[in-house]
Amino acid sequence: MPDYIDVLAKDAMKSIKEGYYKTTTRVAASPKSLREAILRGKRNPIISEIKFASPSKGTIRENSALKTIAKDMEKGGSVGISILTEPKHFKGHVKFLTEVRNQVNIPILMKDIILSPEQIEFASRNGANVILLIQTLFDRGYCEEDVQSMIEQAHWKCLETLLEVHNENEFLTALKTNTDMIGINNRDLKTLKVNLEVTKRILNKHGAEGKVIVSESGINTPQDIRFLRNCGAQAFLVGTAIMKANNIEEKVKELVESP
Repeated sequence: MPDYIDVLAKDAMKSIKEGYYKTTTRVAASPKSLREAILRGKRNPIISEIKFASPSKGTIRENSALKTIAKDMEKGGSVGISILTEPKHFKGHVKFLTEVRNQVNIPILMKDIILSPEQIEFASRNGANVILLIQTLFDRGYCEEDVQSMIEQAHWKCLETLLEVHNENEFLTALKTNTDMIGINNRDLKTLKVNLEVTKRILNKHGAEGKVIVSESGINTPQDIRFLRNCGAQAFLVGTAIMKANNIEEKVKELVESP
């Protein structure tokens, strides 16, 4: 039965065909490793996400002061910044990458519904250091090439990959790839509800086998960070809680520095 990721995939296919990711620009991205930043992190490695809207929350924050938001995330201690570039459901835009790249000195993750090498090329030319790949999209046949090929193409472009999974089977598949990081998304694709027990359930049954594990979705408080850290997650991608905060820098610090 189709769920929301099918909607996202079909709209992403339209965006690709419409030329949304075609660009003649080139913004140099100095080599910055998100994986190494996570492993070097002394406290809680937080990947702060710039996300102005989502299918589950609607508008989260008005699209303004993008550069200030990015700088505040960096000053708060984020190990990296995730930027939504998907335009139809998350109010993202491809230009956000270059605007933020010129403001911060930490790794940038291009977060989108990536189906095509064309999007990988776009990421490499516009200041990204990492791209998000979603295992479900490969399993459902939406991607133009298989997961290993897409990872290899990203690496050839000097991009790291965060391969997102939603269940145990996807996690086991991801372990067999040479992705740099695995993201466990706590969001149910059918209901859009989140449950941090997803990360716990997967990591309690399966070892990470040397992969860097990022827990995604539903993270709001230092208590959530402690819970997920105890489950075995090494980094935490946080979007809505940070974007809704009155003081973004202080919210990031709260999560980064919590014991």
